[in-house]
Amino acid sequence: MLCLSPCAPHRHLHHLHRRHPPERPGAAAASCRNARGPGVALCLRTPATPEERRQRRRVARLHDASAASASPAAPAAPALKPPETAPAAPAPAVRPTPAAERRGRLREMRRLWWVCGVGYWVQGFRCFPWLALNFHLARGLSLSPVALQLVQNAGNLPLVAKPLFGVLSDAVYIGRAHRLPYISIGALLQLIAWGTLAIIPVTGDTFPTQMACILVGNLGASVTEVVSDAVVTEFSRTQKAGVLQSYAFIALAAGSLLGNLSGGYVLLKTQEPKIMFTAFSVLLGFQLALSLGTKETLPSTPRNTRSRLVTSSLAANLRKQFSNLMMAISEERIFYPLAWIMTSFAVVPILSGTMFCFQTQYLKLDPSIIGLSKVVGQVMVLSLTVLYNRYLKRIPLRHLIAGVQMLYAVAVLSDLVLVKQINLMLGIPNEIHVLCFSALAEAIAQFKVLPFSVLLSSLCPPGCEGSLFAFFTSGLVFSAILSGVFGVGLSTLIGVSSVDYSTLPLGILLQSLAALLPLGWISFLPEKWTADEKVVMQR
Repeated sequence: MLCLSPCAPHRHLHHLHRRHPPERPGAAAASCRNARGPGVALCLRTPATPEERRQRRRVARLHDASAASASPAAPAAPALKPPETAPAAPAPAVRPTPAAERRGRLREMRRLWWVCGVGYWVQGFRCFPWLALNFHLARGLSLSPVALQLVQNAGNLPLVAKPLFGVLSDAVYIGRAHRLPYISIGALLQLIAWGTLAIIPVTGDTFPTQMACILVGNLGASVTEVVSDAVVTEFSRTQKAGVLQSYAFIALAAGSLLGNLSGGYVLLKTQEPKIMFTAFSVLLGFQLALSLGTKETLPSTPRNTRSRLVTSSLAANLRKQFSNLMMAISEERIFYPLAWIMTSFAVVPILSGTMFCFQTQYLKLDPSIIGLSKVVGQVMVLSLTVLYNRYLKRIPLRHLIAGVQMLYAVAVLSDLVLVKQINLMLGIPNEIHVLCFSALAEAIAQFKVLPFSVLLSSLCPPGCEGSLFAFFTSGLVFSAILSGVFGVGLSTLIGVSSVDYSTLPLGILLQSLAALLPLGWISFLPEKWTADEKVVMQR
């Protein structure tokens, strides 16, 4: 038999002949020739019997066992296994395409706009529960006009602390964010306040608790308003000028319109303020959930690094922010316009609480009429804003504000027409007069703030936008509180009460005359500055 074997067959035959010699000497012996190849032998063998084959296999097994025991240090032949492959390298990170990045930024921007839009809308919709609260205080607790006006002005005290909240949101991070957490805190405070008002009984014994709820609610509202303004100011740096500001103003006006329109109707149908408190609490809960579920994606938000976190101490950050604010206010071109707008509100005594009691208790007007008059006032504000953007912004600021202030003094006299019942002599019902003219003076006063906002936006130093506008709005609130206090003093001085409104016309005349006083220091305003020029001329 001819075979090719990878081993050396003569070794096996040597052992075989040594241990087991052939039984028949005539049997053919195997002859071998070793090839020069690597362990390949050419063998010629004669056929063997089955017994010989079995014996050869036993001998081969014994030989293998003895060879393994004779050389224990020799390593055993490794078992055959599939070739090892190098570990796969981690796949490189797939860089998103520019289109995907734009879509991601647009998605984050829309989510942030939703938070800001809902915040401004809720801020405007606050007139909805406040209308019910005024009726609740006037009818449920039977407060006098002076007491009602004191409650209204005392409740606005937390709004004066807006600059502090603005500085805190600039300097103190909460969970690597410094805007949206404060919005959540403000919404939570309002939810607690209005939710408590919705469940406590309407009695004189609970008045301290109700006053505390009013203060807490306005505290939360001030935090939310300041931080919302800061969000818009900060994010608008990367957007087209005026886009976010217009968006915020539209949301605010829409909430105010809907709040006044629906508030009077709901109060007329239900005569239950607690229902309105509960509805507003549900709305605040939605705002809180939306702010908690949104990731802050502002330009100053730290992302994957801590290098942008505040590394200095909190006290140092606060001192730096207050120092920047004081430096900005101390500039004459900012200080004088701020001084004029604040004093123009403070020196005019406001008789809003007295007029509210006169309309509801003396004239017996429906709440829906009061709410609709506020709606008409908001429509006037929007109309004046459009008119300003189209034409009035080309008028120098000093001349424009002088005309607006004189128009405000004339609009105050519309209340005199209602109190003296001159409208009935002209054939105009009280409802129509209140609907068309009651909110005229308030609308003009709101519009007067707009040119100053544009002026300050063009003068504000970089990095101080949030703090300066917070100071501006808090100054306006403080001026309104002083105006209300003066109104309470005037009502007390002339003897106005819930049963005697005979001296109210005198108070309205004094209010109109006081509205002309700020014209005496109108020179505080820049004479030739217009919104189109964006350049401030020296005084």
